[in-house]
Amino acid sequence: MSLLKRLFSGGTPKRASRPAFNAPIRPDDAFFAIGDIHGTQTRLLAALSSIAEQAEHPTIVCVGDYVDRGEHSADVLRTLKEHSDRLGPSFVCLMGNHEQMMLKFIDDPEEDGERWLRYGGLQTIASFGVGLGSNRNFSIVRDQLVSVMGEELIDWIRGLPKEWVSGNVAVVHAGADPLVPIANQRSGHLLWGHPEFETVPRNDGVWVLHGHTIVPEPYAVNGRIAVDTGAYATGRLTVAHVLADQVAFSSF
Repeated sequence: MSLLKRLFSGGTPKRASRPAFNAPIRPDDAFFAIGDIHGTQTRLLAALSSIAEQAEHPTIVCVGDYVDRGEHSADVLRTLKEHSDRLGPSFVCLMGNHEQMMLKFIDDPEEDGERWLRYGGLQTIASFGVGLGSNRNFSIVRDQLVSVMGEELIDWIRGLPKEWVSGNVAVVHAGADPLVPIANQRSGHLLWGHPEFETVPRNDGVWVLHGHTIVPEPYAVNGRIAVDTGAYATGRLTVAHVLADQVAFSSF
């Protein structure tokens, strides 16, 4: 661009500055949110036991990523489905990107098998008693996995919602576009995150509670509540107790 053109074009327009996020936390009712479980069944059971001791009829929301990397994905899925079936709307399981990868493998094993198995799927199929085999025939592995899982469990996973909202607290798996209302978010942003999620504050007063990105310590800062402390790697599964004006964290 020439000097004369730069002087009169005004350069690249800058995005208007947005005020810092300062809305209070106001769920409709208190609830518990469980971070990324990733096949850590023992820690999930410990978290559920602790929640039961704290509240008689708690609302529990799981943020997704129940499978892969940990060794007990099959047990985790069966436990979560049993609780969901028994407790109904008070026990919510959201879809995570690892559940999405598993479903893509089931739907198109030859296209999506290599990627899913590389990102933790090997541990998941092993937890269902399925082996990869020396010939790496993904279609055969898929058929064996579907047979062991059963259509009821697979259909339950397919039907998992991608967001849950209480008051001004939205629970999602990975993040959200800070410039778009929660109800209008793209599935990819909810499951995989958005590049501006951690840097641009929302202006609608909505707190976004999420997992997906491992943090050394859980936090509730500037409209974001992070609860993924890497249970499969660190041995710490985090639960957030969300109440009016505060979030209390526990690890198991």
